[in-house]
Amino acid sequence: MTVIELGNKLKEMYEGSNGDKTAMIHLFAIKYADEIRSNRYTPKEILQVAQMPESYFAEINKGIKLAKYVDVKEKYR
Repeated sequence: MTVIELGNKLKEMYEGSNGDKTAMIHLFAIKYADEIRSNRYTPKEILQVAQMPESYFAEINKGIKLAKYVDVKEKYR
């Protein structure tokens, strides 16, 4: 997956949330942590593509760190 695809997915998840915008950033990072890590994309790169504030980098980092401890429920995969 390219950084452009990831950025677009983040934007889609963030804008499509029902008030849980921060949770959607975490969910995005949990779902795509392996992809982000293996391609060495930075949260800053992804946020630039998504046209979102760089201040959300911490939320993406939290999700990436959580990824090794949690499983995403089937309906959110």
